Amino acid sequence: MMVEPFPDLAQYKSVFLVKPSSLGDIVHTLPAARFLKKAHPELLIRWVCNPEWMPLLEGNPDISEIIPFPRSQFGRISTFPKLFGWARSLHTSTREKPEIALDFQGLLRSALICQVRGVKPIVGLSDAREGATFFYKHVVDVDPKAHAVDRYLTLVSALGIPTPAEDISFTLPIGTAPANAPKEGKFLVLHPYSRGDGKSLTTEAIQALCDCLAPHPVVLAGKYANPAQIHGNHVTSLINQTTLEELIWLLRHSHACVSVDSGPMHMAAALQARTLAIHTWSNPRQVGPYNPNARVWKGRRIAPRLDFSEEEGEADQAVAIRDIRRISDFILGEWY
Repeated sequence: MMVEPFPDLAQYKSVFLVKPSSLGDIVHTLPAARFLKKAHPELLIRWVCNPEWMPLLEGNPDISEIIPFPRSQFGRISTFPKLFGWARSLHTSTREKPEIALDFQGLLRSALICQVRGVKPIVGLSDAREGATFFYKHVVDVDPKAHAVDRYLTLVSALGIPTPAEDISFTLPIGTAPANAPKEGKFLVLHPYSRGDGKSLTTEAIQALCDCLAPHPVVLAGKYANPAQIHGNHVTSLINQTTLEELIWLLRHSHACVSVDSGPMHMAAALQARTLAIHTWSNPRQVGPYNPNARVWKGRRIAPRLDFSEEEGEADQAVAIRDIRRISDFILGEWY
């Protein structure tokens, strides 16, 4: 059977890029957008994104337009009229033709967004779920166990664009300084909470890590329903007090970052090398910090993510209080 070649982007004027969520996945798609624009500067890239993550893309010179996808407004049957209104505006909105759709999300809703847009062809990944590949004209074969950055760049490579590792970059905003950000000192950002079950640090572990790092300034950041009260004159808690732009600023200006497996961890790894990601049950080979200079704590060992075997990556190991000294010794010995 003859295999139809992948499209030549030189034949298109615009790209309809679908990646509405989540925070970490949007960060992981930034290198793909950079390579697309670098190879074809004339292409206009329009990115479909959930409103809460749009600050990640604002001001990005690779992106011509950010199209909001207000998914949170479409959850109930009563909201269908609003959904149809959004779909109609998406279909009738101005665009430069011919346009090509790249579905990096790989879900039924993202494939339907491409259909509603009325753009052809649609290119997606082989590990897409919920029947999304049924809507694709071209399916890029990817390793489902590969890191998201590598899977997304495989799509870019399939379109004939080189993606050398040394040119991979993450274009993130400058950010905005929080009003109560540390004014001086080499502060460390500790991001201890995650939405994923079993990923967050316990209150005892957070306090112990802060105690071990004294007197170096520590800024607690992130969001959590019931954050712990952590004591110490060197500790500043900004939990639930920063916007996404302010969190970006903190990570960009921090001396180092320690984070549980979460979206902000991926932002930290994109912004600086002194990032330590704490993985309990998640596999760092697949979802760890992409930055090769970042480090991972997993199973009482600290190393680059690819130094862990698949067996180690699949293990489930909570952070015990006795592990905190090992983590703080690494931070103080390597980064201060």
